[in-house]
Amino acid sequence: MALLLFIVSRSEPSRFTYLKHVFANETVDVMLDRRVEERRRRHERTAAERRHEDRRQWDITKDLRTYGWALAKRGP
Repeated sequence: MALLLFIVSRSEPSRFTYLKHVFANETVDVMLDRRVEERRRRHERTAAERRHEDRRQWDITKDLRTYGWALAKRGP
């Protein structure tokens, strides 16, 4: 399994292709950002909230907007 993950903005398809080519045989995975919108809407109340905290440890939105990509370390 890859140790690093490049997440590329969906608005940057050429960057995605380039990074896939550059890291073809490395221990790096390259993928397009799959997020569409915030999954849980904070302003709506739910009867029972099953998840007590967000699974994401850091927000990559700023990096995706600024640079067109973000780098994340894979967990154990």
